[in-house]
Amino acid sequence: MAPIRDPRPYQITVLTALLAYGMTGLDFEVTPARALLTVGSALATQLACTRLWGLPHFDPRSALISGLSLSLLLRAASPWWLVVGAAIAITSKFLIRRGDKHVFNPTCFALVVLLVSPAPVWVSAGQWGSGAVGALAFACLGLLVLTRSPRADVTWAFLASHASLLFGRALWLGDPLAIALHGLESGALMLFAFFMISDPRTVPDRRLGRVAFAALVALGAYGFQFALFRPNGLLFALAGAAPLVPLIDRWLPGRAYHWASPTAAGPPKENPTMQTRTRRWAYGAGVALALLALGGEARAFCGFYVSKADTKLFNKASQVVLARDGNRTVVTMSNDFQGEPTEFAMVIPVPTFVERGQIHVGDRAVIEHLDAYTSPRLVEYFDSDPCAVRPEEERFSVLDQMRSPKAAGVGRGRVRADGVRIEARYTVGEYDILILSAEQSAGLARWLRRNGYQLPKGAERVLGSYIQQDMRFFVAKVNLEQHAKLGYAFLRPLQVAYESPKFMLPIRLGTLNADGPQELFVYALTRKGRVETTNYRTVKLPSDVEIPTYLKTEFGDFYSALFDEQVRRENMRTVFTEYAWDMNWCDPCAADPLSPQELRSLGVFWVGDGAAGRGGARDAFVTRLHLRYDAEHFPADLVFQETSDRQNFQGRYVLRHAWDGEATCAAADEYRRRVRERQEREARTLASLTGWNLASIRQRIGGFGGADATGSDPWWRKIWTD
Repeated sequence: MAPIRDPRPYQITVLTALLAYGMTGLDFEVTPARALLTVGSALATQLACTRLWGLPHFDPRSALISGLSLSLLLRAASPWWLVVGAAIAITSKFLIRRGDKHVFNPTCFALVVLLVSPAPVWVSAGQWGSGAVGALAFACLGLLVLTRSPRADVTWAFLASHASLLFGRALWLGDPLAIALHGLESGALMLFAFFMISDPRTVPDRRLGRVAFAALVALGAYGFQFALFRPNGLLFALAGAAPLVPLIDRWLPGRAYHWASPTAAGPPKENPTMQTRTRRWAYGAGVALALLALGGEARAFCGFYVSKADTKLFNKASQVVLARDGNRTVVTMSNDFQGEPTEFAMVIPVPTFVERGQIHVGDRAVIEHLDAYTSPRLVEYFDSDPCAVRPEEERFSVLDQMRSPKAAGVGRGRVRADGVRIEARYTVGEYDILILSAEQSAGLARWLRRNGYQLPKGAERVLGSYIQQDMRFFVAKVNLEQHAKLGYAFLRPLQVAYESPKFMLPIRLGTLNADGPQELFVYALTRKGRVETTNYRTVKLPSDVEIPTYLKTEFGDFYSALFDEQVRRENMRTVFTEYAWDMNWCDPCAADPLSPQELRSLGVFWVGDGAAGRGGARDAFVTRLHLRYDAEHFPADLVFQETSDRQNFQGRYVLRHAWDGEATCAAADEYRRRVRERQEREARTLASLTGWNLASIRQRIGGFGGADATGSDPWWRKIWTD
């Protein structure tokens, strides 16, 4: 039997399996309703276009591929944008053509159009994680598809070009090859390579042309990521290169690809009955699934706040606040340094030159307030009587400081013999600060050591990488005279405001002298919505679960164990979201929202004094990220993107106290039975979240109203009952 040449059935099968795995195994924020809405909209648009263009039959296969691909990649604040994305993808096949070929890959075109528009959509490139096992699984599944398609060469050419650029960059920067490997161990990359750039209807016809096209896309993606510092470079590079395919086909003509077998006389005939059924199903699916996806409503959190899990639960914890709008960023850096001020030293890479007015010393109390406001929290409820009858200050103006002239008398220093240039020298509060640039890492390392900075082993290599990226170095020491004059018993946070397309946080230097994993809390304050990492997986912690009431006095131990267990399950390669909320309000509140003055002190320069809501400020959305990291599991610096997701999330854990009054009705027995079942669920939930021993948890819970931990009534209750 001759092999089937049309790869689309295999693509549909594989994409469906990947979507199911993403929703169940990787906790994608894609509900079945939204996935079905996207696919149904694609099918409905395909059917409508088939009729408008007067085509003889309706073929759902390409529409299914586009709908499934959009379900895997597209995220939107409103499900209506999923409908729009599907409509754009399918319509582009009919409107933007050259002969019998599409100009753009439909999925890529829809994503790019939506991303450049004001639409509240985004693509979560890091959602698949970066595990080598996951990447290998993608590659194998993709290979299964491509063995049925003659366009596998474009995939291999792209992967080879992309890998060459990443490894070449690592060698040029002096980075460990683990960083390049981290960039390749990406499920999103595999999805792009095996299911998007390999679209046989949008690539050149001749093999040499396809190889050149793949190399061009890889080069464009590299430029978007490392020159423009923009996310989703693969999509933009493919969309930008697509119009060049007609030119490549003219210079390098080849045989065009057709879905049907070359031996077939024409397109396959459809059974009229099956055709009618398919049309009806597509129309019905588009309407019914739209209603299903739009029918849900946001659920408010209620309860009595009991306690919070703040950063003090974790050792070696650093806190960073990022206020970001457009290319403007204000970074507030606080750490857990304890010791003599003479021993404090900080070397932080910054992407651009920093003037005196762009540096500020912050208030630690504001960060503590932000920590309290965003901390995971414990809430409690109390069951009612089952027998009762129930009736029905000074502002940190970043914009002014970013426009301010350079501090008087401070000029760019001369280049020293070791190649280090002191570009600026400031005293800000209790800190002496230098802004350095360097020509090579060895000279910078010698200069730092000569000036009293203790560099860990391997620092020269990391410094060299930042030098090659044309970054400056923000170097801070404590000015003992100013520190004594100000009288602070602790070191206050340092703040830096700068303008750069780079939305990143350098963490590599901090891993060099660490004697174990470190904790990092990142609080991102933005206009639009939630912030996530693009080069690591970002997942929400388990939340809104009921746990045994005895944990009321042991919440800190519980949360530490919960976080330990989640880190273990993710192999310490994941960034966790602990909180994402509009700063206007909270429910329940572990602390009041920050005032406009407090937000401005953290660099939220777009918030005015009069824009206050319930104690907070409009247009300020806070995301709290928590990661445990070391050099092995987080080889690359963190790269972020702001999404349009404004859905509220908090780490929230519920205590539900049972009614312990006297039972005066028959309903009390049924209530006791339900409580025993609830306690068993709570015990199992706690064991799953923390890895604690289930038998020990049951023992701690004890009985309810005399019931033992197994849920059976005690022997003596039945003696005197009729």
